[in-house]
Amino acid sequence: MKKRKNINLDFIVDKLTNSILNTISGDSFDTEVLRLTNADLKQITKKNGWNFNWSAEFKDNKKEVFKLTIPHNSNIIQGLLSLTLEPDHVYMHLLENAPFNIGENKLYEGVAGNLVAHACKVSFQQGLDGFVAFTAKTKLIEHYQKTLGAYTLGGHRMIIPTQSAQILIDKYFKS
Repeated sequence: MKKRKNINLDFIVDKLTNSILNTISGDSFDTEVLRLTNADLKQITKKNGWNFNWSAEFKDNKKEVFKLTIPHNSNIIQGLLSLTLEPDHVYMHLLENAPFNIGENKLYEGVAGNLVAHACKVSFQQGLDGFVAFTAKTKLIEHYQKTLGAYTLGGHRMIIPTQSAQILIDKYFKS
């Protein structure tokens, strides 16, 4: 049996917004999280600036891959999230902002927080009390503690508990 390689996540939660925020105009845009489709794979390649092999994530039947878009503009992907349902939590394997949403010249803020909130929402929907786990890079552990309310479980493994998950969901999703 092939051992899964854990990837330490290194996404930055730049800002917890109510949706995503255009850094140029300051306008706020509602978002929707949709399942990634086979047709989407053409635009999310390393050649187009993406860091991870999203095609491999998509083809892994154990994983669910989601894209963050703006309603009525679902062909432009703002960010991606790969997760699995575990017996007592949701595990985030990968999270990546679109290349144009990274760095000091990024177009939108709030993408990563929005995707983490979606993982928390899935956890509640699956009866897992909002628990979301992931493996963080060392330099970002404190950042995730502050921005997401996450706790370390030992080493680089982190968990977002129920109360923190609910705060993120309330911030991003209007019921």
